[in-house]
Amino acid sequence: QVQLVESGGGLVQAGGSLRLSCAASGRTFSSYAMGWFRQAPGKEREFVAAISWSGGSTYYADSVKGRFTISRDNAKNTVYLQMNSLKPEDTAVYYCAAGQLGSYYLGEYDYWGQGTQVTVSS
Repeated sequence: QVQLVESGGGLVQAGGSLRLSCAASGRTFSSYAMGWFRQAPGKEREFVAAISWSGGSTYYADSVKGRFTISRDNAKNTVYLQMNSLKPEDTAVYYCAAGQLGSYYLGEYDYWGQGTQVTVSS
């Protein structure tokens, strides 16, 4: 069992930066791939980024590539999402998730956090 708690969301102007954190409970955190997803009002939840259990492989949605960076610290049971050059269209609730493969597919993730709101003003 893994419990995930996101933090770091907030209100930021376009062009600004935020760093999201996702703290995991449980001793098996390092065995899971981790992903970040987001859901804007009226839209489906979409993939943002994923990282392998070791941190050696990362994957990004085209919409955030070059602006967002996913990383993890297995000693701290935490995964991060550094978001730079934020745009109003990045406004959404951001969720972290733990899974086996670290893919873009929501269905493969076993555990989800409660989400943190990110609002980017123009």
